[in-house]
Amino acid sequence: MRTALEPVVTPVAMGRIDRRAIDSGIVGYRLMLMAGAAIAASVLRHYGDAAGVDVLCGPGNNGGDGYVAAKMLQTSGMCAACYSLGDPVKLAGDAACARDDWGDEILSLEDYVPTDGRVVIDALFGAGLQRDVEGVAVRVIEAVNAFDIPVIAADLPSGLSGESGRVRGTALRASRTVTFAAPKPGHFLLPGRDLCGVLEIADIGIPSRCIEAETEGLWLNRPPLWRDALPRLAANSHKYTRGHLGVFSGGYRQTGAARLAAIAGLRVGAGLVTVLSPASANAANAAHLTTIMLRTIDGGADLDGLLEDMRFNSFVLGPGFGVGEKARDFAERILGAGRALVLDADGITSFAGYHDQLAEAAAKQDAILFITPHQGEFARLFPQIASNASRSKVEQARSAARETEAIVVYKGADTVVADPSGRAAICDNAPPWLATAGSGDTLAGLLGGLAAQGMPGFEAACAAAWLHGEAANRAGARLIAEDLANNLPAFSEFQEY
Repeated sequence: MRTALEPVVTPVAMGRIDRRAIDSGIVGYRLMLMAGAAIAASVLRHYGDAAGVDVLCGPGNNGGDGYVAAKMLQTSGMCAACYSLGDPVKLAGDAACARDDWGDEILSLEDYVPTDGRVVIDALFGAGLQRDVEGVAVRVIEAVNAFDIPVIAADLPSGLSGESGRVRGTALRASRTVTFAAPKPGHFLLPGRDLCGVLEIADIGIPSRCIEAETEGLWLNRPPLWRDALPRLAANSHKYTRGHLGVFSGGYRQTGAARLAAIAGLRVGAGLVTVLSPASANAANAAHLTTIMLRTIDGGADLDGLLEDMRFNSFVLGPGFGVGEKARDFAERILGAGRALVLDADGITSFAGYHDQLAEAAAKQDAILFITPHQGEFARLFPQIASNASRSKVEQARSAARETEAIVVYKGADTVVADPSGRAAICDNAPPWLATAGSGDTLAGLLGGLAAQGMPGFEAACAAAWLHGEAANRAGARLIAEDLANNLPAFSEFQEY
């Protein structure tokens, strides 16, 4: 059976999902019982031989999940103790029912001391935390982090923002995190992903229709999101039907980045790839190219002549190209001709301070613009967006996409893809060894190659980012950028994913 899309929901959306489920007739306390049962099951499955469990309960429904888990673990024969942040008598609603069903002593969080051999259930704050952690919770979190004991977080490690994955003052480092119904952005955006440990998504009985009704156009970037849009070869396909990618080279000392991008574009399926080189770099490029063609492009007139050939339908501009007016001029000519353009590296930096000029060029009819910045490049091109630390990486990427009418691939270990309509996807498959020279050039080439084959923009960007990470995983920890193209999976692998 083919895997379905995997939506990622914000804490606000999750609140609406809960209300929809309850309005449909599901008793709210039943959802809490199911959530607590999922936490207890994770403890028994992974730490069943522990000496006991200490449940740190907060003042809201997250604390209620903790009391339910404690009761179930106690019933199963495990020694359990509950510690409350604040007066447990003040709990209301479903959380108060869970406290009453616990029916045993509730200790003050101020008295909690980590104990070797026991497991901690973190039920202090859930994904909806809106302020910095303070007071006794800070001391307890820091004490647990300093002690080498397993921590299972209910919904999200306390101190993390479920919206952005950022730390609110301080945060627990969990061994495992059990979340409910659907994951939150904070589970995947850094540093949240590192603090969540192993993520478990528990089905607590919320109907899928309730989740689907409140999705916000945000998904985990997995093949089901884009596999049906992958290029398909017909029996009569030939190289000219598979698109022609042009990759611009820098001067004779800056040619390697363009070749990495060109090789990736060819390997991902573009029918033809040409390195577009200044005359000074022709000899250096020619010495390294075989299946990739070479053409001299020194100035705007040369480029205009090339653009008369409609078979050139996709371009990569930026890797090793150089920063300045020439890059801006080339980008505007390509977009003005209605072609797809992947603007990367030096191409992005060339538009720092020329944001409106780029947006105007991208608005040309039929033009498709992809922008692939890392954090520093993003800050240079979108300083106002980047300076707003209260916005998540997802929202920053969405804003940048809307402002420039571009598909933005905001790179990093938690790459976010966003398009002007607001659709977005978070990538979670990039291994740390992908942080090596030339990997970004390869990503630009993958994207350019998929665009050359006519793949829709958002899907092409998501596919390129996922394939990039998967190739790195297959290459292994001794990866260098030259390995990536040769470790790409075949498209046929995704048909039943």
